[in-house]
Amino acid sequence: MSRSGYTLPVFACAAAVAALHWLHDRQPLKVASVDLLEPTKIAEIPIEQVAGLSENTALAITRSDPGDNLDLTKNTPIWALVEWGGGDEETVIIKGGEGIGKQMNADDKPAIYAYAQRLLRDNLQRMLAPGEKITVTIILPEGRSLAVRTSNSAFGVVEGLSLLGTTGISQPLSTPDQLAVFRAELQNKASRFESLVFCIGENGLDLARKLGINPDQLVKTANWLGPMLVEANVLGVKEILLFGYHGKLMKLAGGIFHTHHYLADGRREILAAHCAIAGLKSPDIQAVFNSATAEAALTYLKSLDAATGSDWVNQVYTAIAETIDLRSQEYIQSHSESTTGVTVCGSILFDRDRKIIVKSKTAGLLMEKLC
Repeated sequence: MSRSGYTLPVFACAAAVAALHWLHDRQPLKVASVDLLEPTKIAEIPIEQVAGLSENTALAITRSDPGDNLDLTKNTPIWALVEWGGGDEETVIIKGGEGIGKQMNADDKPAIYAYAQRLLRDNLQRMLAPGEKITVTIILPEGRSLAVRTSNSAFGVVEGLSLLGTTGISQPLSTPDQLAVFRAELQNKASRFESLVFCIGENGLDLARKLGINPDQLVKTANWLGPMLVEANVLGVKEILLFGYHGKLMKLAGGIFHTHHYLADGRREILAAHCAIAGLKSPDIQAVFNSATAEAALTYLKSLDAATGSDWVNQVYTAIAETIDLRSQEYIQSHSESTTGVTVCGSILFDRDRKIIVKSKTAGLLMEKLC
């Protein structure tokens, strides 16, 4: 069995608990107890270091342990700086320090989301005596450097990582045990529907629902697109709509059917190749190839269209979507014993603002059936 771990908010909270304990008792904690809230469970988190920086300030350090998940935050240090004093009304003020991302679409607020906020406040407030107030600053020393290896910037979070999640448990989405969970869901839905929608992550699931697709026909795949496509074909699913963020889904156009960045990442090569085929000039192809992210490459193509009155975004991304459809069906065929009845695939790619960039021809037909 794969080992689950805890999400980043849990370690941030444990460090804050240890720092507040030092302010109260002037003694270091070796292990901090954190009430996860979701689920109802107490987690015992090892504390690496605790230091009193002054009479009114303490710092504690933990290390992330997401279990057997392929998570780039594994073993990264999480610091919590706790100081006496807070706001006029709030007893616990939470701030983002170095390495905590900023939300571009929310006035640069720290990317410390609802579950993390609630986890910190609930666990810390119960430790405070009447009248006591604290300010907590969460710091991820490696957050800025790790963030460039994520798709955070594609969704408006820059300069660091997010304290994100709706639960304290980090499920190993990239392990075979989790694939078994996804396959069980697929088997259940394939018994009821001939057409299904595969979504890599929560953004796709959320957008698909908003577009009016029946939630019962949505299947989360995480990074396991290849095995899930083959399984769908075996189960007799006639049509699959692949619905995903372009920076992930375009990997299929390069024959990459496990999309976790730890295993393979050919996004800029795929984009540059399709730009070349479409007829872009060499300097523009180089600019796309050298873009830091897929989103940056898309932005460059949009600016080129605006400046020249051209239609490169549509041309390039339509070609990518059609290639995804073709490569997906080739992948299914190559892993199937049947010579007939291969599942038909269509693809829809959306950007960081959850706006659809393009639908393949097959995807457009599938959408008419699904909505």
